[in-house]
Amino acid sequence: MGHMTQNWDAIIVGGSAAGLSAALLLGRARRRVLVVDDGTPRNRFADHMHGVLGWEGESPAALLARGRADVSHYDVTIRAGRATAVDADDQTVTVHLDDGDTVVGRALIAATGLTDEMPDIPGFAQRWGSSVLHCPYCHGWEVRDGRLGVLALSPMAALQAQLIRQWSPDLTLFTASAAGTHDPGPDVRARLASRGVAVIDTPVVEILGDDPTTISGVRLADGSVVGIDAVFASPAPRPNDAFLEGLHLDRADNPMGNFLTVDGFGQTSHPLIWAVGNIVNPALTVPMSIGAAAMTGGMVNMSLITREFDAAQVGV
Repeated sequence: MGHMTQNWDAIIVGGSAAGLSAALLLGRARRRVLVVDDGTPRNRFADHMHGVLGWEGESPAALLARGRADVSHYDVTIRAGRATAVDADDQTVTVHLDDGDTVVGRALIAATGLTDEMPDIPGFAQRWGSSVLHCPYCHGWEVRDGRLGVLALSPMAALQAQLIRQWSPDLTLFTASAAGTHDPGPDVRARLASRGVAVIDTPVVEILGDDPTTISGVRLADGSVVGIDAVFASPAPRPNDAFLEGLHLDRADNPMGNFLTVDGFGQTSHPLIWAVGNIVNPALTVPMSIGAAAMTGGMVNMSLITREFDAAQVGV
């Protein structure tokens, strides 16, 4: 495509569920949209999606293929690439890409998701998305009534254990591993015990299984093995927003990390920059991201409309 100087109405960085959802809304609003996608969606490690109405049990790849087909009916262009930096003034946004190209638009939607940083525990990363799981709403039904474990990778683990108790009465919270120790404290321990949740403080040193996708148990630092069928854990979420650093957008800390600050419609502290999906909220599932991005796409269109009417009045 060369070093592009033409203006797009909107540039969307990230072509997974959120990015394509925003592109669909904007395309149907007769906007010229460019989607830049590096092909690494967060849920690429999972073979199936759940809790996605109309797509229950289908693969994430199938959803993205259908999404790309949907947006192809409109003035939406998808190109492979990764954004490395962004410049913006009060009228345009310039996105620099990893192949040296630059693209210019009137608004930018960041939908690049996040990266789950795997702990250095043997057997963990290779089973991520199959039997080492993150979201019980996405995968809890499939492991219901099994021997479930929660591996504490953050202070949120005790709350996660209370949530996952809904799917099985056979639940163990492991408070320590190579990633650190997160003691829930005596009050929370008593709360967990009230519903039969076991708490083990000996560090987990390995996830065991007969093959690369299933779990038979976890090995502890003292050499003992606890039988487990599935492990839930929340690795540290790192938002894929480094390409926006030069804009010095407002950020805020929350219990899950440090994220861009956005309003209820996804607008950042810069009026031309929007962000939606896991890049700003790691708790969003696929349907939540699709819905949030549809809202953001509509609001970006309204922002463009407002600017167009403002310019027309000045010209009268």
